[in-house]
Amino acid sequence: MEKNGLLSDTSRIMDRRSFLKLSGLLGIGFFSAGVAIPAGAEAVRFNRKLYKISKTRLAMGTFVSMTVLHESKDQAQEAMGEAFLEIDRLTRAISRFDTTTAVAQLNREGVLKDVPPELAEVISRSLVYYRISDGAFDITVKPIVDLFKEKFSNGEGRGPSEAELQNALRLVNGADVEFTGNTIRFSRPGMGITLDGIAKGYIVDRASAVLSRKGIKNHLINAGGDIRTAGNRRDGKPWTIAIQDPQKQKRYPDIIHLTDGAVATSGNYEIYFDREKMFHHIVDPRNGQSPEESVSVSVVTETAMEADALSTTVFVMAPELGTRFINSRPRCESLVLAKGNRKIHSAGWKSMTV
Repeated sequence: MEKNGLLSDTSRIMDRRSFLKLSGLLGIGFFSAGVAIPAGAEAVRFNRKLYKISKTRLAMGTFVSMTVLHESKDQAQEAMGEAFLEIDRLTRAISRFDTTTAVAQLNREGVLKDVPPELAEVISRSLVYYRISDGAFDITVKPIVDLFKEKFSNGEGRGPSEAELQNALRLVNGADVEFTGNTIRFSRPGMGITLDGIAKGYIVDRASAVLSRKGIKNHLINAGGDIRTAGNRRDGKPWTIAIQDPQKQKRYPDIIHLTDGAVATSGNYEIYFDREKMFHHIVDPRNGQSPEESVSVSVVTETAMEADALSTTVFVMAPELGTRFINSRPRCESLVLAKGNRKIHSAGWKSMTV
């Protein structure tokens, strides 16, 4: 299971138009395709006591936007600056594309001592999701993702052979990640991890925590579709968020309302390796294939990290099985858009309030 690439390499396809559509619905601002994203923050005064401050910039291989509501423009802008610094710090620490990071060292050497606390937290939670999903969420799918990239970047335009896929699958097994004390070790040489299905949500949560510590009670962070909200928008009502239309035609499957909560969406339209989209960024770790039944999965829950991980998990599962899995989780709801224009939602999707 691979999701949006954290500090992705040049093979990543970035869907700017989709981000801008969602930004418009969130009140972050709508920009035409030819207009550069502004580097500075935009401040709008609603009344004598309240400002709305919005800022959008590149981070984590996508566009990250923050919208905050506060009585002090200066305090809000300072808090946003610190939140973006936290995003940059954690992205540098967790990226697998930077050869100097602890993740890169682990993938290169198969063992990592004195694991940094942020990495320890993300990997620990990843292994929890591996266990509760019976292996549907597995950070050790890196050998398969690398194989896909290799096969489609060499100009051949064809997927891996069955023998190549089976060789890569022998290196995929979350149970072979040993976490003892402050040391992580792979049981077999050649293994590797990718945290792209969970790290972005974790970083969004950490940025939200920075804003909260700085006294910004009402805010929204959107990192390419991983969204965390706190408090309310300016009229005292929950934040309004549209679920992405996979066809990009503004026929949004649903609109949800969040106060203190998170939503993340995984879709096969985001990043893919072949024109037919048979090989895309979400990989079933059990067979090495890209799941075909689901088109999009949105999960609403309390944290962006959990929403991030579970949206990928449900996508890997069959839609009905994934929905039953979500129904077993507390304070967690999902909407699956499946082939054949089917919509499958969890038991409390319409009544979900977080």
